Amino acid sequence: MRRCKMAIPQLIVCFVLYTSLGHIPSSLGVILRTTDKVVWANEFEPIELTCLIESISTNNPRIEWKKIKNGVPSYVYFQNRIAGDLEQRAQLREPANILILNTTRADTAEYRCEVAAIDDQRDFDEILISLAVRVKPVVPRCRVPDAVTVGTSTELRCLENEGFPASQYRWYHNNEELPQEPKNSPKSANSSYIINPDTGGLKFRRVRKEDAGDYYCQARNDAGYAQCPSQMMEVYDVDYLGIFLKALGAVTVFVCLTASICHSFKRGCFHKKGHNENNYNWPAQNDGVVYGDADEGHFRHKSSFII
Repeated sequence: MRRCKMAIPQLIVCFVLYTSLGHIPSSLGVILRTTDKVVWANEFEPIELTCLIESISTNNPRIEWKKIKNGVPSYVYFQNRIAGDLEQRAQLREPANILILNTTRADTAEYRCEVAAIDDQRDFDEILISLAVRVKPVVPRCRVPDAVTVGTSTELRCLENEGFPASQYRWYHNNEELPQEPKNSPKSANSSYIINPDTGGLKFRRVRKEDAGDYYCQARNDAGYAQCPSQMMEVYDVDYLGIFLKALGAVTVFVCLTASICHSFKRGCFHKKGHNENNYNWPAQNDGVVYGDADEGHFRHKSSFII
């Protein structure tokens, strides 16, 4: 706005132009502000959402607070009392702040402070505050193999689903934290493991004897941490003698079975009689007689009888 001279007519003109453009002096309208538009709180701890009235002329303005979750608004302060989700665990503090005494994860939402002042030229203002409640992780579920063989691959797992924000995971070996990069530590420089801090996986590409020991996992976020009990993982050398004996035993069983089958064939245990042995052999016809057909009813000599 251009500087106005102190002459009364010009001052009036400046004021009319100023207000017509939407600029209202603070003494003629309600104006709100907050110290934090994005607020983080730990679960089960108190938190205060600030709604400061910088300017107002109305003596008893109407103050309302609404909670907006998934786009749906609901009252938490209405008609001079706490309501809805915050009933019995919140209070209004001067001038229009709201204090939540015991926050829960369900309180994560947006909150809107609204002030209506009927005696002010600008009679309404509102301010939006986002509240996120941090939730401490619970004891994670850990899975550590009891025993593995040198040179093989294996994976240790760790997971919990309660923490907010999502937990980051750390692994400990014999009460010492494993670095994310094995090369960064002299003790684990020759290790072949990979840690995924987002999923909680600890994967060994090739297990060494030095990898044996106690393991536990820790889930951590901004609200705190929790860890599972330690579990022992043993590492064994490859049992070449055992592998040889098992292979020898399998070969021996195969040879014995084959010899038994061959011997049974030689004894005729598997021989079956042919169909010709069960066929009836008709007697041979006499060369001296030719039998006629059945429907002729007689026979004839092929040669003369000798007397």
